[in-house]
Amino acid sequence: MPTKLFYGFGSVAFGVKDNGFSYFLLIFYNQVMGLPAQTVGLAIMIALFVDAFLDPIVGQASDNFRSKWGRRHPFMYAAAIPVAVSYLLLWNPPKALDHQGLFFYLIGTAILIRSFITCYEIPSSALAAELTTGYDERTKLLSYRFLFGWIGGLAMYFAALKIFLTPDATHKVGQLNVEGYAHYGMAAALLMLFAILVSAVGTHGQIPFLREAPHRKLNLPTLAREMVGTLSHRSFLRILIANLFGAMAAGLTLSISLYFTTFFWEFSSAQIALFTFASLTAALFAFAAAPVFSQKFGKKRSAMTLLLIGVAVGVSPIVLRLTGLFPENGSSLLFPLIFLQNVISTGATITANILTSSMIADVVEDSELQTGRRSEGLFFAASAFVAKAVTGIGIFTSAMLLKAAAFPQGARPGEVDPAIIARLGLIYVPVLVVLYGLCIAFMSGYRITRESHAESLRQLAAAADLVNEGEPASGAGKLS
Repeated sequence: MPTKLFYGFGSVAFGVKDNGFSYFLLIFYNQVMGLPAQTVGLAIMIALFVDAFLDPIVGQASDNFRSKWGRRHPFMYAAAIPVAVSYLLLWNPPKALDHQGLFFYLIGTAILIRSFITCYEIPSSALAAELTTGYDERTKLLSYRFLFGWIGGLAMYFAALKIFLTPDATHKVGQLNVEGYAHYGMAAALLMLFAILVSAVGTHGQIPFLREAPHRKLNLPTLAREMVGTLSHRSFLRILIANLFGAMAAGLTLSISLYFTTFFWEFSSAQIALFTFASLTAALFAFAAAPVFSQKFGKKRSAMTLLLIGVAVGVSPIVLRLTGLFPENGSSLLFPLIFLQNVISTGATITANILTSSMIADVVEDSELQTGRRSEGLFFAASAFVAKAVTGIGIFTSAMLLKAAAFPQGARPGEVDPAIIARLGLIYVPVLVVLYGLCIAFMSGYRITRESHAESLRQLAAAADLVNEGEPASGAGKLS
């Protein structure tokens, strides 16, 4: 249990960063700092494209790194302080900057935090495929990672709304309190630093049991060919593309959620903060449910079904409101209904995400049979890029939706034209349904099952003579 807890706890850093980008970054730079929404979206997209080149490089470097601390931990330790400093800078832009200066500042700080979190998150995530090779055990291990990621992100989100982003004499809406974002940035940065160091130190004892990079001469052409060959794995490409569309959908939902809760449903800051508990309930459900779904129904089938449930429940209140069949704003029924909808939709989606991450881990052995190389870092690098696309592409898409709906800058709850609010819902729902539909369609092409995974392990063990009677294979961590 301690190893699982330490491994999972490290995702608090990514959860804090991801929630900050998803929930606050657009509204901070748009409504508080005054940048047009499409400009904010463009800045995040530029940072995302830079990340696209860095992710596989870090993954490949981690897979082939040799040191007395193994392949993963040197990267984890080195990233800790830069992650905290760059995240703090993101929320403290110099006051003297004009719009152009603010645009480039946002690009620069977004690239910094994304780059440094990559250097931690990819090696840390890749440990999942090394700590255990079990089909169901991997789902359990990744459940811890998702649970702590959500708890960390939600705890910081709740603290932001209840402690830092509170109304004062000059800011009647707490989410528009500029000083609060600076205090939030400091608290979040310290929590990220703590999480990274605790996870790295806590899993340090596993290093002797993990795989070592082989002794071999490498050059850039060789590394490039290996990267292309590894990432061309058919099932991996299917799940990767599926996750990309799912990430776009999830990112859209998260980054525009404050606009819906603030302007569409007109909830107060205190009510919005309570949605933290809906998400926490959903994360706890997913933590318990994902291993059960994996064992009873298989990973792919469960993930596809849960995504269908998630999107159907997620858009239902908006569709019903637009057709006049949902309680009006201010009704005593409205908040409990949206709270319940959040629990069900988010719970189904998180469970599906855990299962798809476990599906990516299962690609490692299937790929090793084909290539002769273990490429956990490279596979999780691609997965990490998709996870970060949640915020990058999501913010860009939501910014485009706001522009298409002609949503006003500097808006105040209750003062926006109802036609604009309705237009936002009419655009949002079909875009979300299409994105999740594409996700499910590509996921259906994933071919690795419990039986094929077991056969891959058997062939690898036989070929390398790794298994002795009654003993675990060497190169796998000892989970506790």
